[in-house]
Amino acid sequence: MVKTLKTTVECSGVGLHSGQRVTLRLVPGDRHQGRYFVRTDLPGQPQIPARIEAVDQTLLSTELAVGTAKVRTTEHLLAALVGLGIDVVRLEIDGPELPLLDGSAAQWIEAIAKAGTQTLTDEAIAVPVVAEPVWLREDDAFVAALPSPELRFTYGIDFTYKPIGNQWHSWSPATEPFAQAIAPARTFGFADQIEQLKKAGLIQGGSLDNALVCDQEKWLNPPLRFDNEPARHKLLDLIGDLSLLGTIPTAHYLAYKASHKLHTQLAKTLQATLF
Repeated sequence: MVKTLKTTVECSGVGLHSGQRVTLRLVPGDRHQGRYFVRTDLPGQPQIPARIEAVDQTLLSTELAVGTAKVRTTEHLLAALVGLGIDVVRLEIDGPELPLLDGSAAQWIEAIAKAGTQTLTDEAIAVPVVAEPVWLREDDAFVAALPSPELRFTYGIDFTYKPIGNQWHSWSPATEPFAQAIAPARTFGFADQIEQLKKAGLIQGGSLDNALVCDQEKWLNPPLRFDNEPARHKLLDLIGDLSLLGTIPTAHYLAYKASHKLHTQLAKTLQATLF
């Protein structure tokens, strides 16, 4: 079954790193094109496929590019789309980075619900199955795809900041809806890193309205939506990055202290062996 949107819907906001205000329109797509971005502000309106081949860089977000046309911080919207089973959509954006909205995927879920969905074909999509364990690691961080009879995700994080510490979350789409269990989890950051990141040209659009922020002792903008909201948000990021395969292979995905770099390296490894 291949699904797209019924109608067009749009969302506006600032990009996390650029600080630039942008508008993104989600438009029903052609069944043969999958999920793809269109930079409407650039000459010729270049298209950028939401595919692993288009990954350009992964510093604190996942950026896709074709030639000089780029689109950054794609992971939250892509997680919402794959989480709701949207296989085909045209994503028209008038700037270089997606709006962060509230830092989660919840408002993207609302936009998709507003647009509605339609089935383009009842033809089943072939879903690859991971038959042998795949592990990638960098120092003590790792990400893995393990053989499993159903799709499952488990994510662990470990920070010296007391409000976070060591957290884990495990989620199966067969038992809990993405919209309730994962989508509301917001991105997070640390008060003592803000100045350094801003000087590096990053998080120009970050604020207490679109990210959870803590110092060594407490959250600066409580309450949290889940006790382990940071771990759930990292799981959200992983789903968004794996969506760049088009179809996420059946496996138990296990990650610990991982990054967009490791997420996308795993996706590239799976693409080389399964697709």
